[in-house]
Amino acid sequence: MSAPSLLVTASPHLAAGDSTPRIMWSVVASLAPIVAVATYFFGPSALLVVAAATAGALVTERGLDRRRTLGDGSAAITGILLGLTLPAGLPLWMAFAGGAFGIAIGKLAFGGLGQNVFNPALLGRAFLQAAFPVALTTFPAPATGHWWQLLGDNFAWPFASPRALDTVTGATPLGRMKFDHQGTPLLDLVLGTTSGSLGETSGLVILLCGSYLALRNYLNWRIPASIFATVAILAAGLHALDPARYPGAAFMLFSGGLMLGAMYMATDLVTSPVTHLGCWLFGAGIGLLVLLIRLWGGLAEGVMYAILIMNAFVPFLNRWTQPRVFGSAAPRGRS
Repeated sequence: MSAPSLLVTASPHLAAGDSTPRIMWSVVASLAPIVAVATYFFGPSALLVVAAATAGALVTERGLDRRRTLGDGSAAITGILLGLTLPAGLPLWMAFAGGAFGIAIGKLAFGGLGQNVFNPALLGRAFLQAAFPVALTTFPAPATGHWWQLLGDNFAWPFASPRALDTVTGATPLGRMKFDHQGTPLLDLVLGTTSGSLGETSGLVILLCGSYLALRNYLNWRIPASIFATVAILAAGLHALDPARYPGAAFMLFSGGLMLGAMYMATDLVTSPVTHLGCWLFGAGIGLLVLLIRLWGGLAEGVMYAILIMNAFVPFLNRWTQPRVFGSAAPRGRS
């Protein structure tokens, strides 16, 4: 019997080559060099913190989601990204709790993958920042000479007082600039030889890994582009007005968690706009809020709060920037 010349099937008629698990695991793979660089600078403590945050996310997803969605890779991304926003000396139980909170409250409470409003990794980080502010703002200096030494009390018991360890800590470049008005050499910022969270210390590597995802069309390049452009233009303008008070554009771009937040968190497929114009506005809003918080807020860093605040505006941006359907007319009373 010969095959029919016309085959009628249900839609969709065109199958995309990429799937959600493929995209998610590609993102996980792109994060591997960033974790490797953080481990190079901070020793095994970096790897332990990222592993604990990832374990918290995976265990919670496995325990609370009956659909058994571990294979899609989204929980792994949440855990790794959360771990990269934490200091290397953080007790592991705190990192685990942050991963669990991010998945339980930031993702599953909204209905699971594709339903959450806020970035789960940043929500887990915000929870830890509110619950354990001292631990979240104690940043070990990069490990030099004793790479295998733990940079903090990683194995502290839950809610126990941390042991006094011989660990060198230091202010982050943003903290030094905000409170001491001291700059940091640009080369140190680009290479990552500074104190800070694990994902603050490899701006160049983050930029390269994020660019790979943009080339694969796994993130919308308009979002990081608008964030970087907004921060650079505003910082350069303020620096031109008062160089002694406001740092330049390069410092603002490569210090803190701007690179990680712009390339990996603001571009979250679920919590970012779906229209091109919405992406430009979303990124510009994040860039503006980052500068407002860093320069005039009480915190030295503002990427986390800027992205979470703009996440709340995504439904409105999607509604306001919907393109008009070809051939349709605007309702009466509207231009």
